[in-house]
Amino acid sequence: MGWMYGAVCMTAGIGLVSLNDGIAKWLTDAYPVGQVIALRGVLVLVMIFGFALSTGRRRQLRVTHWRFQLTRAAIIVLSTYSFIWALKLMAIADATAIAFAGPIVTAALVVPLLGEQVGWRRWIAILVGFCGVLIMVKPTPETFSAVALLPLFATVMGSFRDIVTRKMHLTESTLSMLAVGMSVVTLSGFASYPFVDWQPVALSDILLFSLSSLFVGAAQFLMIESFRYSEAGFVTPFKYTSMIWAVLIGFFVWGDVPDLWILGGTIPVIGSGLYILHRERIRRQLATDTSES
Repeated sequence: MGWMYGAVCMTAGIGLVSLNDGIAKWLTDAYPVGQVIALRGVLVLVMIFGFALSTGRRRQLRVTHWRFQLTRAAIIVLSTYSFIWALKLMAIADATAIAFAGPIVTAALVVPLLGEQVGWRRWIAILVGFCGVLIMVKPTPETFSAVALLPLFATVMGSFRDIVTRKMHLTESTLSMLAVGMSVVTLSGFASYPFVDWQPVALSDILLFSLSSLFVGAAQFLMIESFRYSEAGFVTPFKYTSMIWAVLIGFFVWGDVPDLWILGGTIPVIGSGLYILHRERIRRQLATDTSES
């Protein structure tokens, strides 16, 4: 049932990413992007190493293949900066709509790069889920401006990150990938210090930085786990559930009642996810029956 665990991890991780996106947009209104990335990264690293040392998992921080680790970290730097800049310059819904091309890009790349098979049924389910997201976010004309290249670039880089993560899952631990990735991203944030004016952190924003760090660290851990136990082409479509998370958070936190567009788009998103799970269960059962016969 590792594939089911992978789907649950991706769904939970993307929910935390949704929470963090709102916080990141708020923080970048007052602080430079590099400062947000650096300060958030420091807190994440404190949590990672504190967790590893306090639970006796120090050995899991060991790196086996530095080349893969640093390649993955460099990709994360590119995707992180481009998407946070997109959040700073665009409406969250527009940036999110473009970012949802990610599962389509990943599905196209896993065949030549990982040798995974993405059948026509899964392709249809991915496209149906993408259409559901577009119905919910109702992209504005800003979605198609030059600034839209930022979340698009972040999406492509995110797809490469997911593929490299899947490729590393047999030799590198989740904690080592998390530690190396966040270390490089944090250093890149501090490297921006000579070029931009960092601002004193307001006392009221310390909690926001802390929450952002917690959400980012937990989300990255869960998403790495999802690629450890499931194929990339299988789990990436569950990123579409972030729109459902956004609706639930908006309702329970701010009392926002979803309109008919939101409700109508939710149906294909949920349906595509359930169908992908259903097809995976059938595929696993057929593989088991074949091996036993």
